Amino acid sequence: MVDLINALASEFCKFAPEIVANPKVSLYRIYRDTRFSKDKTPYKTHVAASFPLRGVEKHEGAGFYLHITASEFLIGGGLYSPQPEDLTAVRHHIAANHAVLRSIVNERKFREIFSVLSGEQLVRVPRGFPADHAAADLLKRKQYLASRLLPAEVVTTPKFGGIILESFRALHPLIRFLNEPILRNRTARQRRTALLSVD
Repeated sequence: MVDLINALASEFCKFAPEIVANPKVSLYRIYRDTRFSKDKTPYKTHVAASFPLRGVEKHEGAGFYLHITASEFLIGGGLYSPQPEDLTAVRHHIAANHAVLRSIVNERKFREIFSVLSGEQLVRVPRGFPADHAAADLLKRKQYLASRLLPAEVVTTPKFGGIILESFRALHPLIRFLNEPILRNRTARQRRTALLSVD
């Protein structure tokens, strides 16, 4: 996994330089958190890595993810656990640019690999947006995720690396779209903090 992450770091420089691939950041530990679980088995039965947006906490921006178990190989990513104000910024970005987002998720390669967006969503359109907004279905989302599930046997074939890169390249336009308002929001927040510290 360390070798894989380092290899992906070189590839990300070519098409997603804003994404971090570093074993210390990306690789999930093999130990389970058993503190609040009835299952006290000490080790996970999968190995996983995430590739976050540079400059934000691991799960706050949109990024890439993969895991391998004895029975499956999952590749995907998106926006998993945004801060409330970042999610609001993303929703405003979608409200103003929903045609762009729809073109990304309707692109042929994206649909072939990931089919549709997934993740938690609200029952109603969030406060601050009209219920009949043209992007109502997108604005209801709390998470913007896409994933591809393959048999575990793929991991031991020569296709393994190519499948990962094909998937992440197809997913990158969505990642970039979702991170744009988050980065803008963080920059504005830093400016406000700087102004307050001057006062």
